[in-house]
Amino acid sequence: MSYATLSADGPVRIVTLNRPERLNAISGALMVDLRAALAAAQADRDARAIVLTGAGRSFCAGDDLKEFDDQAANPESIAKHVDHIQRISRDLMFGDKLVIGAAHGYAVGGGLEWMLNCDLVVAADDLVAFFPEMALGHFVTGGVTYLLPQALGHQRAMELIVLGERHDAHALQRLGLVNRVVPKESMLAAALEMAHTVAARSAAATARLKRALTGQGSDRLAAALDYEADAAAAMFADADTQQRVREFAKSRL
Repeated sequence: MSYATLSADGPVRIVTLNRPERLNAISGALMVDLRAALAAAQADRDARAIVLTGAGRSFCAGDDLKEFDDQAANPESIAKHVDHIQRISRDLMFGDKLVIGAAHGYAVGGGLEWMLNCDLVVAADDLVAFFPEMALGHFVTGGVTYLLPQALGHQRAMELIVLGERHDAHALQRLGLVNRVVPKESMLAAALEMAHTVAARSAAATARLKRALTGQGSDRLAAALDYEADAAAAMFADADTQQRVREFAKSRL
């Protein structure tokens, strides 16, 4: 079974997170399969745009806390887990093809970060998104320490990350973090329509535009990803964080 599937709709490639029984929570196996699907979509010469979505009731509910003890077992396992997360963000943001997120249900933690790594986002009207990391003693990833202040300003970015409050699709649209909000049953069709519009544009021009808007030439986004990886690894190993996560996981049983 693949935890991230790849399918085609003409010149558009659809990458689908495929752990619906766990709300597409992030596991080691899911990240391996997601990287493979994204790499195949980016390498496909017939593909002109990519849609990223989730199977079942959610886009991605963040880290699977059932795997936390394995992830935090030693410095090597921590570094591997964080590196996978950041590499997926790089795959989404630094690839030449534009990625359209199609998000519904929950987009939490790493799932929200991956949604924000997309170039355009179509949200279902049932979307709920938030950052739980700071409450658990974790640290955000996905380049959001660079992306959110750029998009929202320092104070609003701090508010979203530190307070970790839940936001619905319309609130995210007002913040400029979501392009369109549609009924859940129309989400994938709306994302595909947007992707086909992108696919009709010049591939060379859109690739250059993407590189310009992600600031790849200045290396500031790459530097933020590196800093986040170091900070996230340090917090994963922190005793207080580990206690917070285990207590939270017990409360969810």
